[in-house]
This record gives sequence, structure tokens and C-alpha cells, in this order.
Amino acid sequence: MISYNTKDWFTFIFRFHKADTFRTLFPIMIAIGFYAALIGYLEVEFWKVAENSYIKNITIMHGMLGFVISLLLVFRTNTAYDRWWEGRRQWGSLVNNSRNLAIKLAVILEDEKDRSFFRKLIPHYAVILHKHLNNSEISQQLFDDVDLAIDHHKHKPNQVAKKMFARINELYLEKKISGDQLIILNAEIQSLTEICGACERIKNTPIPYSYSAFIKKFIFFYVMTLPFGYSFSLGYYVAPVVVFIFYVLASLELIAEEIEDPFGGDANDLPTAKIASNIKKHVEELL
Repeated sequence: MISYNTKDWFTFIFRFHKADTFRTLFPIMIAIGFYAALIGYLEVEFWKVAENSYIKNITIMHGMLGFVISLLLVFRTNTAYDRWWEGRRQWGSLVNNSRNLAIKLAVILEDEKDRSFFRKLIPHYAVILHKHLNNSEISQQLFDDVDLAIDHHKHKPNQVAKKMFARINELYLEKKISGDQLIILNAEIQSLTEICGACERIKNTPIPYSYSAFIKKFIFFYVMTLPFGYSFSLGYYVAPVVVFIFYVLASLELIAEEIEDPFGGDANDLPTAKIASNIKKHVEELL
């Protein structure tokens, strides 16, 4: 995730970064520029279309559809941002719940071996969840006194949560914790699984294909028809105008595509690896 000063807005105009939509769209912007210039030349110079031609009135269609496309893009961007923010909320809850679990265990447990077990497994859940959500390869990992061989054919975060609850149940059977404490710790483990499920819901439920495909087609045909009407009033200047309109509309769609899956490796995705690292730091301080 890109860290920046929100108040230093003037530098944004001249700053380009890896995720900048201008870099991605530049080749097609050049092609659209040549296309718009060609249409302008054909209408004004080659075909010499009359000023009273019906083609000139095609701008009426663009004015009507411009309002529709703006509504679609606003809804698209807001929906994508809601998914991004929901992902951040879930990882914020993961931070808080990991701390709460570590605080309670730090007070309840007296055996250093038991404390060491949870000191390693609680932050490891966040690490495994990070890799699980961004489809990273997870190798088998072994800690001292903790068997953490991960089965790649099973749900990886669930395996870590199961090991933690199994150890808590053993502590109860060994009379190291009471029944009330077992219920409290069970709720904390359950909250981790609920956070995982919420993140998976965001990850595995993209924007419906028909809706996403329609917006792309709408933008394409809207931009492709712009030169036919505006060549009369703009001449060859229709090329940069059409390119700029395409850049604005397509950039909004690209930004929405990038942030609708907040658990990937794009520049604007959530810093889940950093959050997992902070959880490890805080849990080790507590336990």
C-alpha cells in the first residue's frame, strides 16, 4: 500500500507510480488518439460532411448517455471502495482480537511452555491468513515445541485455529484453566474464524461479470463514437479531447478493479503483511 501525505496534493499531479493508470492506458490512448484524428480528417477534409448533416447531432446522444455512464461509474467505484474498507475493518478486528486473546492468556497462563505456544501461534494465524488470501505458497513450517506442519489440501487458517483450540481444551482437561475461562477463550478463537470467513467472502465474491463487462463495453463504444459528432466543432483537436475523456472514464474503472480485491499484491491493496508483522510484535510484548 502506498504511503503518502494527503495534504501535499500538488505533487500528485506530476508524480507517477507503478499503479498509475496512465502507464497502463498509454498504448490504447495513443491508438484512440490516431483513431479520433482519422475520423476528424475523414469527416472534415475527405468526405466534407455538411454542417447541417444529421451526424452533427450525435452529440445529443453523448450528452444523454454521459449522465448514465457517470452514475454507473460512481456506483462501481463506491462498491469497490466498500469492499476495500470492509477488508480493512476485518483486519483491524483481527489486530484487536489477537491482542485481546494474548492479554487474557498472559494473565491466565503461568507455564512458560504454554505461553510460548500461543506466543507463536497467535501471530502465525495472521501470517497464514495473509498468504491464504493472496494465494501465496505456504511451505511446511516447524517451530520449537510446536508442530505446525500445514496440509496444503486443507483450509490452512482453520488448521492453525484448530491447533490453538485443541491446546486450550488440553489446558482445561489438565485443570490449568476453568470452565468459564474456556468459554471466554473459545469466543476469542471463534472471532478469528469469523474474520477469516468475512475476508474470504470479499475475496471470492467479485463484482458480477455481466455488470463489469457492460461498463467496459459502454465506455468503449461511448468513446469510439465521440469523434463523429465533435469533429465539426473541434476539428483535429478532437483527438486530445477524446483521449482525455477515455483516460478519465477508463481510469475510474481500472481503479475500481484494483481495489475491489484488497488482499492482492497491487500498490493500493491492504498492507496485510505489515499488519501481520505488527500483530506478532504486539503479541510477543504481551506474552
